[in-house]
Amino acid sequence: MTEEEWAEHRPAVFGAAYRLLGSVGDAEDVAQDVWLRAAGADLSGVEDLRAWLVTVAARRSYDILRSARVRRETYVGPWLPEPLLTGPDAAEPVLVDESVSMAMLLVMDRLTPPERVAFVLHDVFEVPFDRIASVLGVTPAAGRQLASRARRRVAATRRQPRASRPERERVLAAFRAAYETSDLKGLVELLHPDAVYVTDGGGKVSAARKVISGGERIAMVLSRVAGRWGLFPLVPREVGGELALVAYRDRRIVLVDTFDIAADGRILEIRRVVNPDKLSHVGPAR
Repeated sequence: MTEEEWAEHRPAVFGAAYRLLGSVGDAEDVAQDVWLRAAGADLSGVEDLRAWLVTVAARRSYDILRSARVRRETYVGPWLPEPLLTGPDAAEPVLVDESVSMAMLLVMDRLTPPERVAFVLHDVFEVPFDRIASVLGVTPAAGRQLASRARRRVAATRRQPRASRPERERVLAAFRAAYETSDLKGLVELLHPDAVYVTDGGGKVSAARKVISGGERIAMVLSRVAGRWGLFPLVPREVGGELALVAYRDRRIVLVDTFDIAADGRILEIRRVVNPDKLSHVGPAR
């Protein structure tokens, strides 16, 4: 495989691994492993190079997924996927669709590893079921059933309509203004009464170790937190294909907020990543 061919297909390889693992660092490692294997292999008989590379990435990711469940048991506080800057801020090119959003990565995290592999390979990358079966060690029919089951589980979590992009921009602009001025009333008005607030500090920095529920309670917590982060205003950036908010210190991202916003403009969920290990792969400010 030539370097030109690898440059063409690397975003798909990285994208498959990131969707499966929710980790930028692990996805980069998988992409490197795939490159090394492809560079030393005879690929003259491969008809669909993209599918072959993505399948190799999925097989390596599947091995990591099965061990990640054990590591997760010792994780301090709530776990969130590593944020991935997309759009003009992207340091790592990736195929962008809903499946790289933070919300979708969390939904897929609830799937079993075989379901997740089958769903990503088939529904995102259109890999045929015979290849999926070879990754999972099952029959093509079983692979089809895994993808179908995963699809139903994913669909069941996305029934409530979500805000359009213009509405999302409006809500996040209002959230920024209320947050940075510790406007408690403004925050309460933006939050759904049953909203949830999830913070991932991984035990490395100060962060709530349990999910906080209730719009008014979240607004009070955010107002207190804004006092500590007041020197670092929130900046809109595209994360996982969706508009999000980030904060910088010394041109490095120290906080990433992603949001689930209902069609009526109220915030249903705020997911805040402050674990420095999960932000080290995010690029510097422009």
